[in-house]
Amino acid sequence: MAEEIITANAEDKTYDSIVCYAPTMITTSGIWQGDNPLDYSLPLFIVQLTLMVVITRLLVFILKPIRQPRVIAEILGGVILGPSVMGRSSTFANTIFPQRSVMVLETMANIGLLYFLFIIGIEMDIAVLRRNSKKSLLIAMAGMILPCIIGSSFSVLLHDKSQNTKEGTFVLFLGLALSVTSFPVLARILAELKLINSEIGRIAMSASLINDMLAWIVLAFAIAFTENKDMSLATLWVILSSIAFICVCFFVIRPLIGRRISQTPEGESISEFNICLILTGVMISGFITDVIGTHSVFGAFVFGLIIPSGPLGLTLIERLEDFVSGLLLPLFFAISGLKTEISAIDSAATWGVLCVVIILACAGKVIGVVIVTLYYKMPFHEGLSVGLLMNAKGLVEMIVLNVGKDQKVLDEKSFAIMVIVAIGMTAVITPIVTIVYKPSRNFTPYKRRTVQKTKLDREFRVLVSVHTPKAVPTIISLLEASCPTKKSPICIYVLHLVELTGRASGMLIVHNMRKIGRPAMNRTQAQSDHIINAFENFEKSAECVYVQPLTAISPYSTMHEDICVLAEEKRVALIIIPFHKQQTVDGGLETTNSLFRTINQNVLANAPCSVGILVDRGLTGSTRSTMNQISHHVAVLFFGGPDDREALAYAWRMSEHPNINLTVMRFLPEDTTIEARRSESTNSRNDFSVLTVETERDREKQLDEEYVTEFRTKTGNDGSIVYIERIVNHGEETVAAIRSIDNSHDLFIVGRGQGTSSPFTAGLTDWSECPELGAIGDLLASSDFAMKASALVVQQYVGMGSGDPLITPDSPSVHYEPFNLDHSTRRSQNSYREQQQQ
Repeated sequence: MAEEIITANAEDKTYDSIVCYAPTMITTSGIWQGDNPLDYSLPLFIVQLTLMVVITRLLVFILKPIRQPRVIAEILGGVILGPSVMGRSSTFANTIFPQRSVMVLETMANIGLLYFLFIIGIEMDIAVLRRNSKKSLLIAMAGMILPCIIGSSFSVLLHDKSQNTKEGTFVLFLGLALSVTSFPVLARILAELKLINSEIGRIAMSASLINDMLAWIVLAFAIAFTENKDMSLATLWVILSSIAFICVCFFVIRPLIGRRISQTPEGESISEFNICLILTGVMISGFITDVIGTHSVFGAFVFGLIIPSGPLGLTLIERLEDFVSGLLLPLFFAISGLKTEISAIDSAATWGVLCVVIILACAGKVIGVVIVTLYYKMPFHEGLSVGLLMNAKGLVEMIVLNVGKDQKVLDEKSFAIMVIVAIGMTAVITPIVTIVYKPSRNFTPYKRRTVQKTKLDREFRVLVSVHTPKAVPTIISLLEASCPTKKSPICIYVLHLVELTGRASGMLIVHNMRKIGRPAMNRTQAQSDHIINAFENFEKSAECVYVQPLTAISPYSTMHEDICVLAEEKRVALIIIPFHKQQTVDGGLETTNSLFRTINQNVLANAPCSVGILVDRGLTGSTRSTMNQISHHVAVLFFGGPDDREALAYAWRMSEHPNINLTVMRFLPEDTTIEARRSESTNSRNDFSVLTVETERDREKQLDEEYVTEFRTKTGNDGSIVYIERIVNHGEETVAAIRSIDNSHDLFIVGRGQGTSSPFTAGLTDWSECPELGAIGDLLASSDFAMKASALVVQQYVGMGSGDPLITPDSPSVHYEPFNLDHSTRRSQNSYREQQQQ
């Protein structure tokens, strides 16, 4: 608290100025001393910050069901605290946001803004511009030109002639505010919609990146022109100094930072000294650009761009993001809300102009983008979706508006109008894109959704989902035992499942930075590299095996959607997912993460193909230079039904391997002969008076008999295959039969038996721990059973006939969305796989 007292001396006509500073006005002595905490700077700031964060988070929670990005809640939170809503009460305004606190608030808000723009600069991958650069550049330009024209057209209606600014400067700020696309907001929207690695997501991200770059350049020029209203030499110096600053950052500072970081030993974390050096550099960059005459955030943004990809960028984001975006950034939006006075829009005509501006600005971007996308022969609905996504507003536009307000370019009315325009344009994006863009349109129906329908002379596609590296050796042994051949190569999609921690940046970092061979940046990255290296080594050592590693980053609640949509897109026949329990040192099974079980249950319910849950107890045999050096003893427990037929089909494929010994044990009720089973099947086809339920059961029995007969006929002369029939009447006899072959096998394959009841499993379901495995699968996974072999529990896909329509996101029981995936750079295998698609 500073107070200035001026005294005059009448005799010599001199004036003395005394400045009084009271440090006690920063922190209070306590309410017991009679102090009001809100009269002191620090307690008042804490109350203001807490109120802003609480209101923002409450709005995020309220708006989440309608899938609104967080920036909407942040801007609305500021508007609610401002003079438009709560600030209408003079008591509230003077108590919580008194005029004397504005300087502290704006200072802290600008510090938060400085570091947030630095984070955005780190997240931006300039290398993206090299991919689809021409298309993205044209889309970005088309998305800026028409809104600029619209802004110029309405500038006459919005410009206050009494303002002491040139109309050209006003047009520049208005056009820039309407044409800009907020890169961080768009990233969050794409992450929410799971489009960040879809085709339209990549195009939208590249175009918004270019749009942001152009916006910063135009903003720097606009600030220079505003502060120097006449085109004088000072304006030229501002522009030249800004260009010089950018050149020094990229050609001097960037190499120095890279050299400094390269001195860090491989695998070690970045030193505290280097982190502090970089964070200090952010402040220095902001100071330099502020001194030059451009905004300080411009310097922080450029400094973020020069941070090299790798451990440094990830470490900086992990340390800054939660604090900056969670606490300090809402201050900036609150300050914007405090400046927004909706009551300044005082007439119906102005509200009409506002609605027209929103509609035409959105339409301008959409029309410009659609024209370019149609030129590149993209489908209309994809071009429309990209155009809508390019209307994302947020931080960049608010910076433009605040600079314009501070520079007296925008008055109260035009500022309030543009804030509402930003909220309105961004709010409508997610609902409309969800309606317009249907990813299922890109999929074509395929028949080979099961192992049983995949012939042994066709490519066999498998999707493997992995949480941790521990399950990788057993999965690789299982895949190698699946007998890849030149006639039937195996295409493996390895999906590393990573939990999304709530930040958009983490997703973008993994997408841009995961390259095999570079030092691991954190535990998740190290696990991903370990998994991918293992499968790539398997690909090199095995023949006729093609591996494509991917990473899906999403919340556990929607992780099954990533798996299901990838399986649909890649047209796989089988999804292999790990059991939620892993083996302990003493041979038992312990739960690794209970949420993994929920993921497995959701995959079983929504999968577009067959699913296998792998209970991992190790699988003997190793991956070596030739595949004939492995040896496994596999047992199939066949009780009947589609799942058991699928289990037998997969084991049949494995039996083609020269070193696989297969035992098929079929369980039958007492006094059942082959002739009786055939007679029963024949009678069921001729008897039309039986109940529908019985007819379906008889049909399943017929299909079982036909498939087992085909299997025995074609493998009868194979000495490595043993077929056994066991007569059992209840669960105890079933358990005894399984125990009789337990120790001689290292892998059991069994059908899940979904929705079926059988006397073979009577009594086994009473103490079931994991019903999703079925009665027999749960028995094999039970610690009480003392099983030493691994088990694969198979569910056959029966939800679609060969001519049925493809499952779409509109299906009532299934909801699929595009996924967030990180595709690694592959060799020429991609073209081979595409040729194999139907």
